[in-house]
Amino acid sequence: MHQGMGLEAYNALPTRRAVHAVYECCYSVVLATDLAGGRPFADHNSLFRQADALLFSLGEDSIDRALQAYPHIGRRPRSPKSVCEQCSVWDDDPTVMTQLNTEVQHYTQRFGFGFVMFVEDCCAQRALAGITDRLHNDRETERKVVRNELARINRARLERMLGPEGGYYNW
Repeated sequence: MHQGMGLEAYNALPTRRAVHAVYECCYSVVLATDLAGGRPFADHNSLFRQADALLFSLGEDSIDRALQAYPHIGRRPRSPKSVCEQCSVWDDDPTVMTQLNTEVQHYTQRFGFGFVMFVEDCCAQRALAGITDRLHNDRETERKVVRNELARINRARLERMLGPEGGYYNW
């Protein structure tokens, strides 16, 4: 994934490369193409606001296609062994992971699409709590929650792609 390129460099990329950089963040060709076509952006917030607006304007079919590319919660190959400081549970606890995988299956059966959640600094136990809470939603409410989660994920990935607002100091 592109990381820390800076807004100025992103604004200067040829269209095809700019689309590719954003596609790596959001998995939507439509969103990536429209965002790249909206350049140049004056600042990070302008780009983030436009990305959100484009995401929320996408049709349900486009959201479903993007969801297919997101990693499945509960399947975390090669993730480091760690303990969550907030809930003191090992992230690879087999009981928690079995429960999480079971709830992900229930979620998929109930809603017809995969579970997505912004999980930065989140552990399996908190993901399990999130999916358990969201299983109470009706389909329409859950579709709105999914878009919000995708917006949070896209923002974090776009921030990584751009790097800090002032750019990195190159000595």
